[in-house]
Amino acid sequence: MRVIAGTSRGRQLTTFKGRDVRPTPDRIREAVFSILQSKLGNFIDLKVLDLFAGSGALAIEALSRGAVSACLVEKTSSSAEIIRDNLARCQLDDRAKLIVSDAFQVLQCFDAESFDLIFLDPPYGLGMAERSLVDIDKLKLLNKNGILCVETGKEETLPDSVGQLQRIDQRCYGSIMINFYS
Repeated sequence: MRVIAGTSRGRQLTTFKGRDVRPTPDRIREAVFSILQSKLGNFIDLKVLDLFAGSGALAIEALSRGAVSACLVEKTSSSAEIIRDNLARCQLDDRAKLIVSDAFQVLQCFDAESFDLIFLDPPYGLGMAERSLVDIDKLKLLNKNGILCVETGKEETLPDSVGQLQRIDQRCYGSIMINFYS
């Protein structure tokens, strides 16, 4: 897995070896960021939240492309070590904050309209994506012109709207479904 564009372009990222984890493949991340760029214009000065961050690849890609800051939330200490390593190897750790905690508890700590771009990539099929959408809407964490990007398995169905959040796009890549809300 590598960083696709920006200041860290081409840098290899550490991933999970031999685990039951599913990092978003490079080609899908490239497609997602192309869609996001068409909707956002660019990533300059964006504030990013990456819930269920895994290896941190999504937030790192956004930082590499010009996001001013990223908050990465991951529950496991082994994943947190991989994120720290990836941020350091890309020289992006000065613009990132890593929180090792449960995503649902952390959401309560943020102020309204804290983020321009939110990534959700929770474990598939456990209802965590929809629960996250409900909490993010209730807490109004996404800026008015922001985008929320949710990765699920293609068999997991998310609603067209959750409170004020409206699905604006949806793409299927093999067994992965990407939903965009604003």
